[in-house]
Amino acid sequence: MSAREEILARVRAGVGKEDAAGRRITAESWLAARHCGPQPVIGSSLVERFRSKAESLASTVATVVDLAAVPAAVAEFLALNQLGTTAVLTPECAAGDWAAAGLTVSARSAVDADLVGISGCFCAIAETGTLLLLSGENSPASVSLLPETHIALVPVGRIVATMEAAFALLRAERGTLPRAVNFVSGPSRTGDIEQTIVLGAHGPCRVHLILIGDIA
Repeated sequence: MSAREEILARVRAGVGKEDAAGRRITAESWLAARHCGPQPVIGSSLVERFRSKAESLASTVATVVDLAAVPAAVAEFLALNQLGTTAVLTPECAAGDWAAAGLTVSARSAVDADLVGISGCFCAIAETGTLLLLSGENSPASVSLLPETHIALVPVGRIVATMEAAFALLRAERGTLPRAVNFVSGPSRTGDIEQTIVLGAHGPCRVHLILIGDIA
């Protein structure tokens, strides 16, 4: 055995690399245990925590009592901000009387020309005011990424406390990850130029959240 081979053999033995099967079992056991580190105290109201954090990230927030009220709430927001009456939405959000609210919507993936995108979310995270979005046939990721304005529908029953809780919900309900998992924390932003925050650098410059359900 050469000196090089002897040194590498000692390194492999020192890190336990000779027992690859044993190391794999140890790693899989650790992952299966789902160890959680320290987590913040969120408080009793996940909705209020989520709303406060989302607004601190420059998102705007509105509330409605049920899904039937969503089209009117979207129309009100678009009119207030002079954003027109046309939008692209994910197929999962197509239900609703959008025409009665004076809106023209298309259920499809977004393209560069789309200025307003409406999507749902898998869940929302109260800890950070973040949306968790999953890609899929009924929830194309482009709708939340390409348009200048992203409107997200957030059922209050889908607000969880922490990132760990969000991943636990994802494992419980989906089992496997989709092609893309996106976390949205307010409008896209950058501070690359003279440390001045600019919104909309790499995605939507405006994020509006509509909370659906009883928030009392």
